[in-house]
Amino acid sequence: MIDPILSAAEHRPYPLPSRPWIMTMSWHDLLFAHWQVPAEQLRPLVPEVLSLDTFDGSAWVAVTPFHMTRVGPRGLPSIQGLSAFPELNVRTYVTLDGRPGVFFFSLDTPNLPAVWGARIFYRLPYFHAHIKVRFEAEDVRHLCRRIHGPRPAEFQARYRPVSTARIPLPGTLEHFLVERYCLYAVDGDRAYRADIHHVPWPLQEAEAVIEKNTMALASGIRLPDRPPLLHFARELKVLVWAPLRLR
Repeated sequence: MIDPILSAAEHRPYPLPSRPWIMTMSWHDLLFAHWQVPAEQLRPLVPEVLSLDTFDGSAWVAVTPFHMTRVGPRGLPSIQGLSAFPELNVRTYVTLDGRPGVFFFSLDTPNLPAVWGARIFYRLPYFHAHIKVRFEAEDVRHLCRRIHGPRPAEFQARYRPVSTARIPLPGTLEHFLVERYCLYAVDGDRAYRADIHHVPWPLQEAEAVIEKNTMALASGIRLPDRPPLLHFARELKVLVWAPLRLR
């Protein structure tokens, strides 16, 4: 059965993979908190095989809390207790072989099978964390504390959308930050790309009170002492492909 969102592919910067996708998921109540960071600060923290992708000469780092539902392999029913869980990731933007994508410094979730599976199969730096997501009137309350990892990390914030949703226009900073259709991972001298697909992001402007945030610092990134650029997305369905070894 062909997923309906595969018919919406004109917005992609390159064609859909010819291989079949293997996993689906839906992302909910997602906050993009982006900080502009000097490229020279990030360059030593990103594997050499990946080129930093910059906008007007600056790199960007995002701390992104959200929660997921309907996570599972293609063609199989959702498994209670494994198909819905919260997550928080720290990311920046890179290119390889002309394809812009996302590079993750860390991903935190309380779902241990997801931690093990993503580390083994996708070679992603997942960590086990205690996360609570609560809804307080119009606000989303996200609390994250890493349980196992090389450094402690914690995030506490309350956030909400403050505008109607709109699709980012090509050429804008918002489009550069969110319209990316693959992720990269590097294991030793081996680089991997995992393709993803979704409709264009329905972004809303957001406001947030970030009470504690050491997630980026745990990866060696010192965020600037100024308010981040904030966006919110209520829901987005995503298809995921198996990773490809590139070099």
